[in-house]
Amino acid sequence: MFNIVLVHPQIPPNTGNIGRLCVNLGARLHLIKPLGFDIGEKAVRRAGLDYWKELNLTVWDSLEAFLQAHPITERFHLATTKTTRPYWEASYRPGDWLLFGSETAGLPEELLSEYPHRRITIPMGPQGRSLNLSVAVGIIAYEGVRQSGGIEDFGF
Repeated sequence: MFNIVLVHPQIPPNTGNIGRLCVNLGARLHLIKPLGFDIGEKAVRRAGLDYWKELNLTVWDSLEAFLQAHPITERFHLATTKTTRPYWEASYRPGDWLLFGSETAGLPEELLSEYPHRRITIPMGPQGRSLNLSVAVGIIAYEGVRQSGGIEDFGF
């Protein structure tokens, strides 16, 4: 379905929730180090992530290594609060890359500066400054499913 990319995630429950989402969507999860937590077998078992073995997961040593293997194209969507382009204005297809930054810093500024036309955001009211990472991933991923007609794969 989609490639969901978390750049330097910091909060284990967010990544766990996103992993569960990926299993349910048939999406591939890419985690880019450094991570703010351990995803070794013992840590995953202790966290009760029984679905983790079903997850299609790739862990990258750095953002540079990821970008060398997967250069940014028109099929990349960079989620950020630093744009006014709503996520629903992007066009999504299966295989697209949905990139999300860490909970504390977002995506690196140099990446956002180099690809301003790839930025998307989830509009929020004036009192909000951000959404939980796993909520944001769910909103954008399911818009991609809706647009790509993939909801038929889920029995709708």
